[in-house]
Amino acid sequence: MSLLDKINRDTIPKHIAIIMDGNGRWAQKQGEDRLFGHNFGVEAVRETLKAAQEIGVEYLTLYAFSTENWKRPKEEVDGLMDLLVRTISGEVDELHESNVVISSIGDMDGLPPSCKEELQAAYDRTKNNTGINLILALNYSAKWELIQATKEIARRVKEGELEMDDINDCLMSDMLCTKGIPDPELLIRTSGENRVSNFLLWQIAYAEFHFTDVLWPDFKREDLYKAVLDYQSRERRFGLVSAQLEKNT
Repeated sequence: MSLLDKINRDTIPKHIAIIMDGNGRWAQKQGEDRLFGHNFGVEAVRETLKAAQEIGVEYLTLYAFSTENWKRPKEEVDGLMDLLVRTISGEVDELHESNVVISSIGDMDGLPPSCKEELQAAYDRTKNNTGINLILALNYSAKWELIQATKEIARRVKEGELEMDDINDCLMSDMLCTKGIPDPELLIRTSGENRVSNFLLWQIAYAEFHFTDVLWPDFKREDLYKAVLDYQSRERRFGLVSAQLEKNT
């Protein structure tokens, strides 16, 4: 029986988030520079998206560029921005034909104009599609996101639009970049690193984590299937105990 056949289609995570890590180390193993790895990482994105579509995932969030990534060497950052523009431009027609909805989270104002233009064109082209939502986390930082949300809540309280008692989980969620998007049930990180690196800190409060040693350019459909099977093997209690879950089923 294949990995795909083992997956229970009744308990597919609605939202999967992925920290795509390991492009640079993969390139170094090939004796190439880091941008070589980033280019090959695009194929892993294609494979992962197709696999997610195949099993019925509704939202796929990819951590593509963090606010901390600006600290990398200028040639790498410039190359990443150029790769982003070329990839979005080159893939949007196929994504549209596949019924994919493209969106993004993060500080879009901090991206180069060419990136913002290609992203906007992709949003406009795919906004009426009804398939999987592909969410690109670009110039994103969870700490930045939470600070922006806190500032907006404070502004509304100061101006009398909100009362202190109005501040709750739902309000905070509505202030985040992911407003209207369900929280991820499954977070995957590649390359053997076991940390979340400032990614969706509020949203992954109850996510299941799957860490794999596979470097991102080597991540295939079967690797996504393994992560989903790992997720399906776990008991999601949300603060309850097993006996309570059994009683409610």
